[in-house]
Amino acid sequence: MAESLLLPLVRGVASKAAGTLVETVTRMCGLDDDRRTLERQLLAIECKLANAEERSETNCYVESWMKELKSVAYEADDVLDDFQYEALRRQSKIGKSTTRKVLGYITHRSPLLFRFEMSKKLKNILEKINRLVEEMNKFGLENSVHREEQQHPWRQTHSKLDNSTKIFGRYDDKEVVVKSLLDQQEEQKVQVLPIFGMGGLGKTTLAKMVYNDQGVQQHFQLKMWYCVADNFDAIALLKSIIQLAQNKRCEMSDTIELLQKQLEEVIGQKRFILVLDDVWNEDERSWEDVLKPLLCSLGGLGSVIVVTTRSQKVASIMQTLRPHKLACLSEQDSWELFAQKAYSNGVEQEQAELVSIGRRIVNKCRGLPLALKTMGGLLSSYQQVQEWKAVEENNIGDNVRGTDEIMSILKLSYRHLSSEMKQCFAFLAVFPKDCEMDKDILIQLWIANGFIQEKGTMDLTQRGEFIFDELVWRSFLQDKQEFRQHLSIGSYVSINCKMHDLMHDLAKDVTDECASIEELTQQKALLKDVCHMQMSDTELKPISGLCKDRTYLRTLLACSESHKDFKALLQIQYASYITCKH
Repeated sequence: MAESLLLPLVRGVASKAAGTLVETVTRMCGLDDDRRTLERQLLAIECKLANAEERSETNCYVESWMKELKSVAYEADDVLDDFQYEALRRQSKIGKSTTRKVLGYITHRSPLLFRFEMSKKLKNILEKINRLVEEMNKFGLENSVHREEQQHPWRQTHSKLDNSTKIFGRYDDKEVVVKSLLDQQEEQKVQVLPIFGMGGLGKTTLAKMVYNDQGVQQHFQLKMWYCVADNFDAIALLKSIIQLAQNKRCEMSDTIELLQKQLEEVIGQKRFILVLDDVWNEDERSWEDVLKPLLCSLGGLGSVIVVTTRSQKVASIMQTLRPHKLACLSEQDSWELFAQKAYSNGVEQEQAELVSIGRRIVNKCRGLPLALKTMGGLLSSYQQVQEWKAVEENNIGDNVRGTDEIMSILKLSYRHLSSEMKQCFAFLAVFPKDCEMDKDILIQLWIANGFIQEKGTMDLTQRGEFIFDELVWRSFLQDKQEFRQHLSIGSYVSINCKMHDLMHDLAKDVTDECASIEELTQQKALLKDVCHMQMSDTELKPISGLCKDRTYLRTLLACSESHKDFKALLQIQYASYITCKH
């Protein structure tokens, strides 16, 4: 499925080849014929790529050809970037003295040397493209009828997104869990209540409802929320809980004994609630021998830990109270959740047949909230009966009860995204799970990577905001929150969001261009095919071996300034770097 992003890549490179900046410089260098040939060849490939993608599922030769095409497309993109940079550099030199212009002919920026070097690079790219076109013509591929992707106006702007947070069918669950927690007020030992169920059921949503319940907020003196995900390390967990209890970041020891003493000091005899969200670790010894003695010997009477997990084994290991198993939504709740998304534009009242189709699709979703929201968000983009029928007839399964079945629904919704949205969504795989993503930074990264183009009266930023809102509406992004930031020069509103872990899995599945340093190190893989990389505080020396051969790295997300010399280490000529904290 990773190759589905090749079409927008080729389309983007062809568009760049036709751009004014590139055309201006290639004409000045006498290379415009080669540029036009490159553009034509890319357009010829673009016409048959959709059919090639279908054939690649059963033909390994076509699949190999597509991988080679992707590599060459990135090479061409780099060469065209050089032309664009040269055009901008020459524009900036306008008005400089004659002496400096003359000196330019004998320096490393000499136009003569630039023309010689770029001629070789462009001809090398053309040779590869021509060879790929010759191979493509032997496949007997059919031209794809290119239709302009339908642009759907944003339905209800931000107010509709606020309405989408309405929760269906979980209030009874909330009351049961809240009562169970408040009933522990005389217990001396910390009690552990797991909430478990398959992915996409809304375990985290239920935990948030409980955590923010007015009675819970008043009952507990100290409230802490920590997303565990893949990190069940005792030291990292203790440090995070200490910082949550103090409500500030601080330097701490890596010794468990010292961390335990510090934890006892900050919690004392306060009655606390700690939510450990998304626990995966099924190693009983990690809990029984290490974390349980540390966490369950703290706090005042009635302190509790709430655990959310997909694993019944995790629930049985950590429980002291009977686990709360989350069930699927009822038929009525399922319909209301789906209808809120799917019929937001009022077509429900206009076409009864759409309601009938919607009912059948809801039955296939089997009460899974994430599946219902995703399908509802997808269908809200369509108003014609035949479009709804086409979605219904896709193989989304008649018995959605496991993660694989949910993923099939998510993939179906992904396939109906525009090319721009596919690229923007797949790029999110570079972020770690449960990472809070800043809307403005995301849009800047999308623009910098050339994923979005101006449409009509929308500039790039407005287009990026439209895509962000559409991904939120369709549940590819979730937990959208607004924060007012106060600076010395004034205040502004920042917007953060997260991804459901199943959506993160989907993003990883649809692209092989995003990776973290840790993943590459574990897999002993090189950076050759990676375009977007995330790194933490890993030392640079152990990963220097990843940098062999040519790479096409375009994005580097680093946690700290300590990695500002990473570009020098990689020695990559064409990579463009965007470094941010997350």
